[in-house]
Amino acid sequence: MLTSALAPPWTTTEWLNTPEPLTLNRLRGSVVMLHAFQMLCPGCVARGIPQAQRVAQLFTGAPMVVVGLHTVFEHHKAMTVESLRAFLHEYRVHFPVGVDAPDAQGDAIPVTMRAYGMRGTPTTILIDARGRLRRQVFGAHDDLLLGAELQTLLGEATLDRMGPAEDEPPPVGCQEAGCRLPDP
Repeated sequence: MLTSALAPPWTTTEWLNTPEPLTLNRLRGSVVMLHAFQMLCPGCVARGIPQAQRVAQLFTGAPMVVVGLHTVFEHHKAMTVESLRAFLHEYRVHFPVGVDAPDAQGDAIPVTMRAYGMRGTPTTILIDARGRLRRQVFGAHDDLLLGAELQTLLGEATLDRMGPAEDEPPPVGCQEAGCRLPDP
């Protein structure tokens, strides 16, 4: 899914691997890769989490952040915060991870998962430096494609920080389009 609407805010109950809760407003100016997962999801453990860890490591120093979202829609009683804490330790996950808030009416689908219209886990979500939802992929995301998408968003973030380009006068002399005299 490609879009350019503002990304919905995250609704979380707790944060791990970060001293303060993260918000999209606080991360404005950085590209955000949000990795939605469940610790008992085989695809998350085998592909999604290792991919998010590689991205966090490869893009160290870039104006981007990898954020995990533990979004539980099944096996609720087994996936406690204490179990998640142990899981993150065992799998050496060091990027920040928020715990998606459960639905207030008791629906199995957590609040942030519903806000993003996720179909399941793993889900990779790319948010540009302006806070716009740019890409959302359910299931395994190709490494090469993800790298290209992240580099595109990082390039846009760099251009945003540089500000608008000043108009350069066209070159004096002959070019393919024609010959121009110097300005008086």
